[in-house]
Amino acid sequence: MFSGSVILFDHAERNNLLPFTFTKTVSDIRIGILTIREKWEKRLQTKTSSLTQDYLQKKFPLEIAADNLFICGALIPSEAELKIISSLQKGEAISCEGKLIALRLDAMDAEKYSNRESLPNLKIKEVSLSRRILTQKWQIFRWNDWAIEEDFQLLTARRKSAKPSSTNKIIAPDNFFMEEGAKMECAIINASQGKIYLGKNSEVMEGATIRGAFALCDNSEVKMQSKIYGATTIGPYCKVGGEITNSVIFGYSNKAHDGYLGNSVIGEWCNLGADTNTSNLKNDYSEVKQWNYASQSFENTNQQFCGMMMGDHSKCGINTMFNTGTVVGISVNIFGDGFPRQIIQSFTWGGASGFTDYQLNKALKVAKLVMQRRNIELTASDIEILTHIYNLTDR
Repeated sequence: MFSGSVILFDHAERNNLLPFTFTKTVSDIRIGILTIREKWEKRLQTKTSSLTQDYLQKKFPLEIAADNLFICGALIPSEAELKIISSLQKGEAISCEGKLIALRLDAMDAEKYSNRESLPNLKIKEVSLSRRILTQKWQIFRWNDWAIEEDFQLLTARRKSAKPSSTNKIIAPDNFFMEEGAKMECAIINASQGKIYLGKNSEVMEGATIRGAFALCDNSEVKMQSKIYGATTIGPYCKVGGEITNSVIFGYSNKAHDGYLGNSVIGEWCNLGADTNTSNLKNDYSEVKQWNYASQSFENTNQQFCGMMMGDHSKCGINTMFNTGTVVGISVNIFGDGFPRQIIQSFTWGGASGFTDYQLNKALKVAKLVMQRRNIELTASDIEILTHIYNLTDR
């Protein structure tokens, strides 16, 4: 345990992770069962703060103490990284392949670093790590199998699973863990290909068929007759149904009906209408190109399978179809027949026939209503963040 302040900082490639990092720090991305922040807090047994973009800093405050350990918020931790970072002394830093991984600073130098000032006396050690640092959107689903395994071991070590009902068929039960309060009846669970984790007060309804690796986080539901393939994560307070494969839903989002979601990442407060389908493979089997906000161009993902990336507060109507590699920004409303374009800018409204401006006051009204249904407030900080995104978006 570190007794000072642990600060997770956004790395230079954060813009590659847009639209997800429009509304959150890199460390608040969910991959596996936990967010990156939750992984660090669990391993270090302490709370963390953030060093991020100025417009996000109020919601994700920075806390500087006499002793400060800065860690790259895109670094997904394992025991190897933890051991090396914990050995740092004040005034020391470590980098890997030229990327700054962590640094330990006193209060004065921490203030300088947080203000983007140089630290000429910083001692930087180059280390070799089998580390995973998120630098691209598609890595979230690509690495999810490994991340679920890591988190499963972290969360269930020396613990005993709640006992599932005898109405269920569970294959490889040693790879299955169910938290207290979780419910499951008449489901087929195959954990032979990867770990399966059911969070507190989650529910798997009758007839669902799930193949690991799979994580259902707290208070989420898998609807009746769902078909879910690994490696898939459903974040907290979600409802999912239909067919899903190798996808990550961050939390507070719904795909409650039939339709296909594959090799995709969905942010928070999203809703996919009934029979929404995503393409994750091109007809010519070539590698998928996807919009990159940093370069403002379509770039090769080097992935043959790549579905949709949807930012927070975005929604689509029934029977919506998404092309391979589609990127949807923040607070988008999509409807109508046909395939909409493969990059849909934030705060827009429309479909295949074209998009118009989604007025900020209307978007905020919807966001407030949606969050109220979960007894969560749209705060002043949230409104400032969404307003900032609206103002910077070229629609």
